[in-house]
Amino acid sequence: MKKVVLVFMVLSLLFSCQEQNVKEMSIKKPNILFIAVDDLRPELGAYGSDIAITPNIDKLASQGLLFENAYCQQAICSPSRASLMTGARPETIGVFENYTYFRDENPDIITLPQHFKSNGYETVYTGKIYHGKFTDTTLSWSRKPAVERLKFKRPDYPGGYATKENQEIYKKNQAEIRAKYSKADHYALGRGPAYEMADVEDHEYIDGYHTALAIATMQEMVEKNDKPFFLGLGFRLPHLDWNAPKKYWDLYEREKIPMAAYVDAPKDGAAMGLHASFELRVRHGIPKSGPIAGELARTLKHAYLASVSYVDAQIGKMISALEAAGQRENTIIILWSDHGWHLGDMGVWGKATNYEIATRVPMMICTPNMPEASKGKRTEALVELIDMYPTLTELAGLELPEHLEGQSFAPLLENPKQEWKKAVFSQFPSPALREWAANPLTAAMRETYFGPLIEEVEGRIIRQQGDQWDRDFFEHNLMGYSMRTKRYRFVAWKDRTNAAAMPIDVELYDHQTDPHETQNIADEHPELVSELTTQLQAGWKDNLAN
Repeated sequence: MKKVVLVFMVLSLLFSCQEQNVKEMSIKKPNILFIAVDDLRPELGAYGSDIAITPNIDKLASQGLLFENAYCQQAICSPSRASLMTGARPETIGVFENYTYFRDENPDIITLPQHFKSNGYETVYTGKIYHGKFTDTTLSWSRKPAVERLKFKRPDYPGGYATKENQEIYKKNQAEIRAKYSKADHYALGRGPAYEMADVEDHEYIDGYHTALAIATMQEMVEKNDKPFFLGLGFRLPHLDWNAPKKYWDLYEREKIPMAAYVDAPKDGAAMGLHASFELRVRHGIPKSGPIAGELARTLKHAYLASVSYVDAQIGKMISALEAAGQRENTIIILWSDHGWHLGDMGVWGKATNYEIATRVPMMICTPNMPEASKGKRTEALVELIDMYPTLTELAGLELPEHLEGQSFAPLLENPKQEWKKAVFSQFPSPALREWAANPLTAAMRETYFGPLIEEVEGRIIRQQGDQWDRDFFEHNLMGYSMRTKRYRFVAWKDRTNAAAMPIDVELYDHQTDPHETQNIADEHPELVSELTTQLQAGWKDNLAN
């Protein structure tokens, strides 16, 4: 009997030690705070902006590593997010517009949070991480946010507007559109104003609410769970509509806000490379054709900046709460945007192009025990959003899934000046002939008030492309493949259904002499075009860091 008791005691002790070891291993794994900001171009103090007021993001940059040359895979919400969250490029997952769900096309692909979830992490998000309804709820996330811990409700204003005046404008425009058109496709045309400046508390707009919810959820996980966490906090701003509390508008002196310095399309650029700013033009009070300039342009830039400062304040709250919970020293914080945004640059308002202003994004990372070589530093290395998946996986000590098409930039934390990728890649299908969700222009769209504007855009393409013009091909199968090297941006316009097809047009911009991409010099440098075409055709694998 004594032997049985002794064996039982030994087994109990072994089991207890094993359980304790598992807990200790779990605790030692770093938490991940995954901060996504929609439509944010590098208009931040940390990136040299003279006007943006972003003290919290700037502070994070001073504690971590800032990437000067980070790029998205496609400058539109769903394709960009689907790519970085799956770790696979748009061509691989088949997502090129906002209506295709990556999970429908790739049912077995392992997403970034799913990988962490299967490796013992609690995974949860608030706000916008994936696009829209494509949230991958069952596979990516292990729990729901702690809504019950909040003392206030989620804001649910008509159209997202806090003021009665703007709510009424939105409802009136919706009613008119629905009465005029029977198809639901048109309902997005009946929008309210592009911006709002209401004297409300931060949580009375959706990004403030989601921040409070993320904080409450983090606190609950720390209190109730020994697991490390992967917490996604996604901000909708500065995506339209630019609705931000008044106090953030008041940070800026309107007359000192600079306007875009280069408002013309690139000389000799591809006519299909720029769109007609449809996404902004559907908003109330925005011209349906012609320039968007003057005092209206200044107000729009003011609204964008106010939105950025509002988001910056929420990021500060989140990081402060992380510190107060005693979790900062064991948390990897990575901040990124899904793509940039033209604020009148090249005459365009919106994302959805293959140019620098739309594809370059802010990105920074701060890790526990940040190496001195990269703490508060910046790197010129070319990196991509798709690189975040393998990077976070490596830093957390997890195995990398085999399907990943990015490259971990963890080595840059040790040496941010080392040689890195030779090129990075983005793409976008015929921006001029796509709606703001990147889907091809519909016949229904031509029946709306945008009809004359679409004819004007098509006319420019036809005059430039001549006999190559074919509406069905240009709308559905023409893809702009963009490659950014240290010195050049190269865009090849090709039939995406025929990998062997030669480009029907190319664009070449020299960032050493023309950082704003104002002049396509492809015709002047045929040998360089041939060299870059070969490099583009070689693809991402041949351009990785050694």
